[in-house]
Amino acid sequence: MWPWGHLGFGYLLYSLSRRATGRGPPTDAAALALAFGTQFPDVVDKPLAWWLTVLPSGRSLAHSALFGTLVVALVWWVLASREHSEAGSAFALGYASHLLGDSLVDLSAGAFGRLTFLLWPVLPAVEYDDEGLGPLVGEFALTPWVLFGLLVGVLTAVLWAVDGFPGVAGVTRWYRRVRSTVG
Repeated sequence: MWPWGHLGFGYLLYSLSRRATGRGPPTDAAALALAFGTQFPDVVDKPLAWWLTVLPSGRSLAHSALFGTLVVALVWWVLASREHSEAGSAFALGYASHLLGDSLVDLSAGAFGRLTFLLWPVLPAVEYDDEGLGPLVGEFALTPWVLFGLLVGVLTAVLWAVDGFPGVAGVTRWYRRVRSTVG
């Protein structure tokens, strides 16, 4: 999944789960924590595997449910201790949605042997043909998964608008604080 696909997929799951439990749209803090959680595995693994070559694959350390459990527990504990447990839960769902998103194609194809990244380093990392930046400039094919991604993107944009664009106000407040201290 591309970064925006992870973000959209995570946002749909989180916002719809909040609605299903009667809690309304995500808060600014939760939306930002969710966004960070949806990107975290790739932000860690891709540079360490592709550029620094200290990991065996772009899906290894931070894509492991073992490592992810530790990260999620630590982030949730830190945020909960600062009375932001909702943001901790959002980060957790974002992280989990990333791992699920990266597993969907292989799960649907029954290629369970390609899911060993979820238990790395207990199980070996899988080598992927599409690692690196090559696929960004490669051929584009309109597959069912690409269509699924487009549908997720459209649904996310609509739901985010209906929710009142959570996260934007938080970033705006942060930017104003930084700008007032600098200038």
